[in-house]
Amino acid sequence: MDELVLDMQEKMNKSIDSLKQQLTSLRTGKATPNMLNGIEVDYYGTMTPINQMSSVSVPEPRQLLIKPYDKNDAKSIIAAINKSDLGINPINEGTQIRLTIPPLTEERRREVVKQAKKYGEDIKVAIRNIRRDYIELAKDDEAYTEDYQKKMLEDLEKVVTDSIKAVDAVVADKEKELMSI
Repeated sequence: MDELVLDMQEKMNKSIDSLKQQLTSLRTGKATPNMLNGIEVDYYGTMTPINQMSSVSVPEPRQLLIKPYDKNDAKSIIAAINKSDLGINPINEGTQIRLTIPPLTEERRREVVKQAKKYGEDIKVAIRNIRRDYIELAKDDEAYTEDYQKKMLEDLEKVVTDSIKAVDAVVADKEKELMSI
């Protein structure tokens, strides 16, 4: 494959990795420290991720335990969790914060599946935008012969097709996980 095609494939793989990361932050009914990704706390005027200012553990399958390194930060962590779209009520236990994850209702599962599919569609749009940019690069480069450009465009389309199939597979796996719990 041409270097241009490999470069495009690498960018698309990064997009798929980004999707996987987004899907880990969805609440599935099981407790994972990744649920707190994206929640930032005002720490002396600087927005700081929770996992950088506390330790997060999973004592039980449906519980998270957050132990701030500085016990005075507990109130700001609770405020950040309440402000987030996590939908879990934190319990302040003095030096630590406990999050009990309620089991998902059928309706909530369907909402989370819709959100996962939306993330998948956003990544597909990003992949198509990458494809458009690389097709323009391939067509504009006069160093390539017409036959070579045609071959390269076929290779680009194959990579795009494979990437979109990978996105669909990742979303389908998440949907299966959500609906089977």
